[in-house]
Amino acid sequence: MSLLPVSRVSGTVVAVTAALATLFAVSSAQAAPAKPKPTVVLVHGAWADGSSWAGVTRTLQDDGYTVVAPPNPLRGLQADAASLSAYLKTVKGPIVLAGHSYGGAVITEAATGNANVKALVYVDAFIPDTGDSVLSLLTPKGQPGPDPSTLFDSVPFPGAPEGVSDWYFKPAAFPSALANDLPKRQAAVLAATQRPIAANAFVEKTGTPAWRTIPSWSLIGTEDHILPAALQTFMATRAKAHIIRVKASHLSLISQPAAVAKVIRAAAHAKR
Repeated sequence: MSLLPVSRVSGTVVAVTAALATLFAVSSAQAAPAKPKPTVVLVHGAWADGSSWAGVTRTLQDDGYTVVAPPNPLRGLQADAASLSAYLKTVKGPIVLAGHSYGGAVITEAATGNANVKALVYVDAFIPDTGDSVLSLLTPKGQPGPDPSTLFDSVPFPGAPEGVSDWYFKPAAFPSALANDLPKRQAAVLAATQRPIAANAFVEKTGTPAWRTIPSWSLIGTEDHILPAALQTFMATRAKAHIIRVKASHLSLISQPAAVAKVIRAAAHAKR
């Protein structure tokens, strides 16, 4: 009986071992589950509803994200934040939380203390700090606030706190103030289908902001006529947010949905 040389036996063992190692590595890679994408929760602002996120939602769903746009009650910052906070507790796994306009103030309040919220995305949005209100951010110290009757129609609603009414954006002012980069007919439809916001939402103050402990991104519409880009930049810088600018109106989520979705994806992919 002939025996193989020791060198050939050794080489055969090495080759078999390497092949098995490669096979094991491939099998392990195939068996390892893909890291789940976070759920994207989209919060609309005043004079809007969840449909304002339609273009962004479609884009993100095409990318395989689970997207939800729960209704923002628009009944006051504390009530709206409490509603969103309760909703977020029902979402399993990591969350990317995005807010548009007044929705930015709501997510800032609602996400505080929620460990599942991994990123905040502000879209033409308010990013308040402790003690800020929407009105205080819009009004320089020592100067009188704007006259609401120039932009809003006040309508009472049942059960409202004393002195509080719903504010509807005047249809004639809506296109130039909010939708200056959208077709006039589209802006007119948005004005006609708007949801009002209770006036107390503008004066209620923020507690501890979520952006102190959660990374944030801010998309700023440089053609925003209602929330000046300079104010957005100030708030985003103060929050140490990643700043992205796009040539768009206050409704960039409608006019530039791909740009907004891109920022949300960046927040979702960012390493913590």
